[in-house]
Amino acid sequence: MKTTSLLVVVLLLSAGAASVAVAQVAHNTWTSGAPLPTAVAFPATAVLKHEIYVIGGNLGPGVNSTGFVAEVQIYNPVANTWSTGVSYPTVISSASAAVVKNVLYVFGGTGDLETPTNAVWAYNPKTKTWTGKAAMPTARWGSAAVVEKNIIYVIGGVDVGENRLATVESYNPATNTWTEEAPLLLGANDAVAAGLLATTIVVADGTPASDVVTGDAEGYDAITNTWTALATDPTARVGSCFGSIGPKFYDVGGFLYPTNAAGTVNESFQLSKNKWTTTLALMPQGTMLGGSAVYKGQLYCIGGWASWNGSVLDNVQIYQP
Repeated sequence: MKTTSLLVVVLLLSAGAASVAVAQVAHNTWTSGAPLPTAVAFPATAVLKHEIYVIGGNLGPGVNSTGFVAEVQIYNPVANTWSTGVSYPTVISSASAAVVKNVLYVFGGTGDLETPTNAVWAYNPKTKTWTGKAAMPTARWGSAAVVEKNIIYVIGGVDVGENRLATVESYNPATNTWTEEAPLLLGANDAVAAGLLATTIVVADGTPASDVVTGDAEGYDAITNTWTALATDPTARVGSCFGSIGPKFYDVGGFLYPTNAAGTVNESFQLSKNKWTTTLALMPQGTMLGGSAVYKGQLYCIGGWASWNGSVLDNVQIYQP
């Protein structure tokens, strides 16, 4: 259901009343941004200094494609333009990324979809350089990274034997150290959707095993280092576009099994009610395994596949709750 809210600002002048500004926000709607210069699936994404960084990815259709890149593509949401950043130190795909104090951190990933890495690289926009950091204890790709109080939690993923992981490890950028945390309550998972609501990290969906897709959801309390089961996502999926905006966590599109289709379903989860809302505006182009970012109250869904092993997308789909 689409709703439109008009915010009208009226300035009363001494000479009379005059309308000097009208700002309109169309809620529960989708718009498009400038397309990616290089279409990719499986990139790492994060917002750094008012721009969205898209790091690496896979150029070709198919999980066994050899078209991995080190390219860093930078999107300016205000200007709706793309620029090229400093290349990642190596080709990479299926890594996760997060930003703490204006430094971008990238965790793990793979350069061949066979061998995971435990490498951690940090990008400083002031010096425009990548610097190696303490390696993750567990080499993996397909993890999610969420920041809570300047600590980055790296969740789930796939190891060298292509086993899905319940592993959760936290990284402290201030000390460049790692800590093993309580594992996922519901077991091993890969390519989950994850975000922060208040002080709770919410994790939903994913794939715990080959040919299995789950809608399971849970929440993590960093203070007590405990996980709690949450209401199951009505649409089980993996590799969705996701992010937290205000009091809600949004989960869009993704791979649907057994249809192998890229979904268009757009849902939100509210932690205070432990409830999913399923009536939001559908994503215009179904996509899976693309990039996700939240900037100024909007969700950006970038690239990905149009179908399993399908064509790689260059589109930027922007959702305004």
